[in-house]
Amino acid sequence: MTTDHGFTCSCCGSGHVELPLNHSAEAPAVWDPAFAEADDCLLSSDQCVIKAQHYFVKGLIEIPVIGCDEVFSWAVWVSLSRENFSRAADVWDTPGRESEPPYFGWLTTELSAYPSTTLNLKTHLHTRPLGRRPSIELEPTDHPLAVEQRTGITLDRVREIAAALRPPAAAGGGPEAASA
Repeated sequence: MTTDHGFTCSCCGSGHVELPLNHSAEAPAVWDPAFAEADDCLLSSDQCVIKAQHYFVKGLIEIPVIGCDEVFSWAVWVSLSRENFSRAADVWDTPGRESEPPYFGWLTTELSAYPSTTLNLKTHLHTRPLGRRPSIELEPTDHPLAVEQRTGITLDRVREIAAALRPPAAAGGGPEAASA
């Protein structure tokens, strides 16, 4: 395993010692800040409801890093049906929730690190034990994100992603600005 985890940011041109192994979207791509004041909308760190009609849960797409014990993760949003969201919410704080079957959903986070859109990729959301964010399994397609989830990525690819994503100050807090 290499110990050189640094990278050079494409936005500020600065070298950074720590290589971020996770990136987080603050809200689903369809969230509008104006929704924050609406009674039929909710955005928490884990769940989102828009106009009491659209339901989302935040989970992790985990990608093994080849040649080391690290895992790279995207903390992203998945849309669920009303029924699946209701069930997930019902067991959210229940020990043993990890025994729930996976929930089908659609990825609702755009990840600019990929050449084609990541919106609406088919997913399965797997609940995990209390205190752990759900995992997201992508449908095994030829989309680069799905391929990376299946085959892993190199540390050079992690550096490439880190260098391409804007830091929080430059991004204005956008979907890929903060680390998970």
